[in-house]
Amino acid sequence: MDSPQNSPPDVPAEPEGGPREPILTLPSALTAYIILLAVIHLRILLPPELENWTIDVFGFIPKRYDSSLLNLQIPGGTGAKVWTFVTYSLLHANLTHLGFNVLWLLPFGSALARRFGAVRFYVFLAVTAAAGALAHLVTHEHAIAPMIGASASVSGAMAAAIRFAFVRGSFLSFSRTDAETAAKVPALPLSRALRDGRVLGFLSVWFGVNIIFGIGAIGVGSEGATVAWQAHIGGFFAGLLLFSLFDPVPRARGDAADASSRDISNRI
Repeated sequence: MDSPQNSPPDVPAEPEGGPREPILTLPSALTAYIILLAVIHLRILLPPELENWTIDVFGFIPKRYDSSLLNLQIPGGTGAKVWTFVTYSLLHANLTHLGFNVLWLLPFGSALARRFGAVRFYVFLAVTAAAGALAHLVTHEHAIAPMIGASASVSGAMAAAIRFAFVRGSFLSFSRTDAETAAKVPALPLSRALRDGRVLGFLSVWFGVNIIFGIGAIGVGSEGATVAWQAHIGGFFAGLLLFSLFDPVPRARGDAADASSRDISNRI
């Protein structure tokens, strides 16, 4: 029998479900993406003519695809018709624009980057950016003003994250575990998610805010540029519908999802 002198000191028990890490501990994939956005934003230090050129070449301009304007010369040529579906999402009008997108990306993008891994995460951001550009093109086919900003990708990340955000143990549940475990809980099937009151509440608020922005033509930044809310919705729907194609975590069974939902509802 061990003597009292050799007994290990008392160690406080960890809370049930494991250690609770800060919700905004950033994974390396998201950190790298934010740093990339910040470095690219240094373009505002360029002379005005060169800065405008970068927006024309890498921003998304619907009129670039207008076949009736054969003599219209927009910098970037044919290549810009391809790469601007993604590159526009790496440009921002000002620090407020950039900061707002990063702020929304922190909780949802962190969980998604941990769940997907770096490669899937970056491809997902590119796909949702392209979906947002397509939605903007369909609704603004003759617009010559460049669209820039990561909002469509951020919207896609938010939509994807709500597929698992409210599941027991995930990052928006009342029984959240550590960040890595919270990001790997089985997601709700889409049909089940669309019957979940918390998901529907989130969708209602999100769409309501975007409709208000759209109807009111609310400007962003000192330049008075309006919010491209159709691109937000395009990215959001792409993230919601395409999530399963990227998700490496097996789906939750219907009975397990229902049990998780009931458990959390009892805690509210």
